Amino acid sequence: MRNARLKIFALIFLCQFIFATQTLANEMRIAVASNFFSTMKEIISEFELENLESSKAIKIDIIPGSSGKHYAQIINGAPFDLFFSADQIRPKMLEEKGIISGQSRFTYALGKLALWSPRNGFIDSDGQVLVDRDFRFLALANPNIAPYGEAAKETLVSMNLWQDLNKKIVRGENIAQTFQFVRTGNAELGFISYSQILDPNFNLEGSFWLVPSSMYNPIEQQAVLLSDSSFGKDFITFMQTDKVLNIIKRNGYDLP
Repeated sequence: MRNARLKIFALIFLCQFIFATQTLANEMRIAVASNFFSTMKEIISEFELENLESSKAIKIDIIPGSSGKHYAQIINGAPFDLFFSADQIRPKMLEEKGIISGQSRFTYALGKLALWSPRNGFIDSDGQVLVDRDFRFLALANPNIAPYGEAAKETLVSMNLWQDLNKKIVRGENIAQTFQFVRTGNAELGFISYSQILDPNFNLEGSFWLVPSSMYNPIEQQAVLLSDSSFGKDFITFMQTDKVLNIIKRNGYDLP
């Protein structure tokens, strides 16, 4: 009787293992920088339309977040298939650690930094509002983990304002949280991605300054394949088609 029970438990365990393996194989998990989340959703919709039969067999999950946080999760074994970072540093570090699949690292977009306020006429065309300092709080993403936050810090350093404005700065974990700080009025203005200003889902009003690219290091956004997934390889190929490149450009990015 005992042996029979052990066989039954072993059979149940085997069935559960097979089911879990199949579930994992039929799911593609994409870690994406917060600034690119909305654009990624649009791209995935097009990908699914062009691959109607094969896309029925797989579930695509998008996990937005800061690039630094995603990087930490990946090196600690998070089961992502693809990583779309907001910088080139972290994908390169993953490549150097031998974590990515083959030579999959590539640049998919060049980000643009903007200073935005929901108040009309509050931000001028050359960022003088920062020099005047007539505000309580300025929002930016954490420069240590978010590339757009790093670009914002570089901008303030180039204007000799980083130290002077330090007490007025509120830091978001990522560009999405930074955007919410400004949108909800917790900060009068903030550095966000230009793509967020153009996002039709937000229908933003107010004023903004598109920061000259000469004031910060290029925001070269790179992606890598983390698993030997045929769907992942197909998706990377799709990312480099004219259709996707047009979507990326329309959403406020420059092309590499």
